[in-house]
Amino acid sequence: MKFDTFSKKQLTVLTWWCKNSRYSDFDGIICDGAVRSGKTLCMSLSFVAWAMGNFNDTSFALCGKTVTSLRRNLVTPLLPVLTDLGFSCREKISQGIVEIEYGNAKNRFYLFGGRDESSAALIQGLTLGGILLDEVALMPRSFVEQAVARCSVTGSKLWFNCNPENPLHWFHKEWIQKAKEKNCLYLHFVMQDNPSLPQSIIERYRSLYSGAFYERFVEGKWVAAEGLVYPFFNRETNVCTPPDDCSEYYISCDYGTVNPFSLGLWGYSGGVWYRTDEYYWSSKKEGSQKTDEEYYAQLEKLAEGKDIESVIVDPSAVSFIECIRRHGRFRVIPAKNDVADGIRRVSEALKSEKIKISGNCTDILREFGLYRWDNGSAKDCPRKEHDHAMDDMRYFVSTVLYGGADSSFFVLASERM
Repeated sequence: MKFDTFSKKQLTVLTWWCKNSRYSDFDGIICDGAVRSGKTLCMSLSFVAWAMGNFNDTSFALCGKTVTSLRRNLVTPLLPVLTDLGFSCREKISQGIVEIEYGNAKNRFYLFGGRDESSAALIQGLTLGGILLDEVALMPRSFVEQAVARCSVTGSKLWFNCNPENPLHWFHKEWIQKAKEKNCLYLHFVMQDNPSLPQSIIERYRSLYSGAFYERFVEGKWVAAEGLVYPFFNRETNVCTPPDDCSEYYISCDYGTVNPFSLGLWGYSGGVWYRTDEYYWSSKKEGSQKTDEEYYAQLEKLAEGKDIESVIVDPSAVSFIECIRRHGRFRVIPAKNDVADGIRRVSEALKSEKIKISGNCTDILREFGLYRWDNGSAKDCPRKEHDHAMDDMRYFVSTVLYGGADSSFFVLASERM
């Protein structure tokens, strides 16, 4: 990889730890801001250069939300750059270690994923010379604090990198707002701080997001989500008459007994997924509940005449998943159910017109106008009302359109777009 130029903030990230830098006495660095703003590669390159220039036979840690995302976002882009610069790198995938040599120095870089509270136990017991936490706002506090506590070697430093979340997020309150108190250098990035990013790409990102996601990912602000979840949704661009024949079909399901039950039929044609039909049952409104077998009968009716690839179901609906499997007609897959990421993906799919809604799907169209953020929550959560067709749509988008390489049962999203 060839670097033509660096922005002022990128150069600061690359050199802040150097002896002649006015920031060298800081114990750590925190970089946040917009997506694609040039934070991650510069920070990871600087982290390794600092480690190799100041330590030998020492352990360090590279952390992401998962080891898979860490390899994809940080390790895979970084290693070729280090090799071009004269570093010798050897990754031991089965052990989760990258060994790096430069001159007379050789150090170990352990890879860790901070997915949930149990992840803190993975890093316990290590003694580290430094740690880099990529996407730190996506990690639980217990993992981050355990990781920081491992850095007890003299001269150790802390490196944090993230995109903004809710302003009440613990990392924003405890680290960004207290950066001076914790003796950390804080740098805020915007897209213009990445000189390798063309203006056309910046404009594309501006067109993909709205509301809180726009302020966070494009403007790099820690803001609370409020108002409608999909305020940009409009019938002129997002609602249409779907084609008569589609090449593939899926059904998505949000399960409910007391709460509403929602099914969506999705068909693929000409690069677009269409919600061609739906079934919606509210026991409160209708005055009676239905059994799993009765819901399954409606699933059969919705699928009539269609070759359904899979039924994507609310992962908590264990009994209904088993009911579908017992009948043996449909392949059933528990949906990906990360709410915030799912909403972001739906927003991208709607704005880029990768999904469209048939005008006869009245229940999902009704929910688009009612689905709102819960302003009283410290996390980005929608209100638990008018969200059932919204949820089945989110399951479909997250699991089929954006299933990713870890979903062995789906074609990669890039082949759909």
